[in-house]
Amino acid sequence: MFDLAWSEIALIGVVALVVIGPKDLPEAIRGLARGVQKLRRMAGEFQSQADELVREAKLDEVRNSINEIRSFNIKDTLEKAVDADGSIRKTFTEDPLKPGFSGGYTPPASAMEGAGAATGSAEPAKPAAPAFIPPAYAP
Repeated sequence: MFDLAWSEIALIGVVALVVIGPKDLPEAIRGLARGVQKLRRMAGEFQSQADELVREAKLDEVRNSINEIRSFNIKDTLEKAVDADGSIRKTFTEDPLKPGFSGGYTPPASAMEGAGAATGSAEPAKPAAPAFIPPAYAP
């Protein structure tokens, strides 16, 4: 930190000997040593507190990552990927035999043209009756 050569240290020692005096010089050196020791201790405490803050900050990041992993819902993620518009879920939750049923499968126009040409009529063919009618809906 400080770059002091031997000649500079000797000059400081001679000035201290003249100013303080030979009788009080050992006590002044001890006091200076205690002050330096106290400064080092304070610097060490500051460094340890700074290190602790860094560790806590990193632990918070790790805790946040773990909480994100814990709250990750694979079911919802897959459902959004497979059924983005909700049509598949709607097919399973709505009853197609009820009169208010909306939606359902609409075949492409090319398939409709092929069906109309096969029967010889210009209007599209009616869908076939379901293979199974639950007893609650039987006439």
